[in-house]
Amino acid sequence: MAEIKKELTSSGKITCNRNILLSIINLATKEISGVAGLSNRFKNPFTRMFTKKDFDGVKLKFNPNGLLVIDVYINVYNNCNVPDIAYRVQENIKNNIASMVEMKTAKVNVHIVDVVFQKDEASGGSL
Repeated sequence: MAEIKKELTSSGKITCNRNILLSIINLATKEISGVAGLSNRFKNPFTRMFTKKDFDGVKLKFNPNGLLVIDVYINVYNNCNVPDIAYRVQENIKNNIASMVEMKTAKVNVHIVDVVFQKDEASGGSL
């Protein structure tokens, strides 16, 4: 029997809205335990008034080779291993972008902006 091979040729261009990439990065960051949330401290107050609050803490740009360079600014909880969280955030963002939109990332820079102290519920909510 002869084998029948089907070859797919792709001759086109796939475009992806910037908000889709920002949503993927936002969700990938927040699903790591130890991350309190994305930070908006790096933006000036005037810029914050006119941008979407959902995507604060993420900067996207493309390098000359067309690969994504991502900067994520996060807040972490106080009882967490910061290098471990940063590594897991990097890997999760890379994997989610590669699997969902099939884009490659050149760099994922994780910036720890703040440490969040949780209220102790056993002591009545005081710090």
